Amino acid sequence: MKAFPATLFALVVRDYDEAIQFYTKKLGFTLVEDTTLTPTKRWVVVSPPDSGSGGGCNVLLAKAADDRQLASVGNQTGGRVSFFLHTDNFLRDYQALCDHEVEIVRKPSTEAYGTVAVFADLYGNLWDLIEPR
Repeated sequence: MKAFPATLFALVVRDYDEAIQFYTKKLGFTLVEDTTLTPTKRWVVVSPPDSGSGGGCNVLLAKAADDRQLASVGNQTGGRVSFFLHTDNFLRDYQALCDHEVEIVRKPSTEAYGTVAVFADLYGNLWDLIEPR
């Protein structure tokens, strides 16, 4: 299989602008693209810090288009941790989450694989903040 320089996954959101605000202002993601496709649909891509638009994993913020999709907002994996954000400085990034009043679901702990805390995004999706060993 050919290796590609970037990865993209979709996250179903309730509203483009509130999602952009949360991910860029509270989590420090970069807004990579915000293109209007139709009057009700946009192509909105954000990137975690230091991921870059070409070399890391990007997130497509996909606005729920119907009731079925809206019902999945915040519960795309049935309440399990869905997303994993690696850091090279756990204390700095954990403190930034706290400073931006991001909901901490599980306080930091040291595990065999590294230091980890669980936080929730604005919709309740669970994320691990991990500094690998």
